[in-house]
Amino acid sequence: MKMKMWNVTIRIKKNDELDGKRLQTLVIDLLTKAGVSGATVWTGVNGFGKRGRSTFHLEGVSVNMPLIIEIIDEQTKLEPLLPELKRLIGDNGLVSISEVYVL
Repeated sequence: MKMKMWNVTIRIKKNDELDGKRLQTLVIDLLTKAGVSGATVWTGVNGFGKRGRSTFHLEGVSVNMPLIIEIIDEQTKLEPLLPELKRLIGDNGLVSISEVYVL
């Protein structure tokens, strides 16, 4: 049986911060406290967007790696979190929503 759910995808950079804390950590903390079923942080190796290029350098230090935080849960759980997610992300990234079916 398939269930209709929401997929919220957040695109940011690894070094993004808000009030001295890593943005990815703030987002994961928010989701955990809200009782969201789960989220995954994906690390990219290259990309670009309105803030320029995101690149991973293998020579040692990782700089401006693109990150994607993917969340899949029920709309009733995720929709109330959207204003806070938008406040956290601000102009640092992109939040997209799509309906998905989960088996």
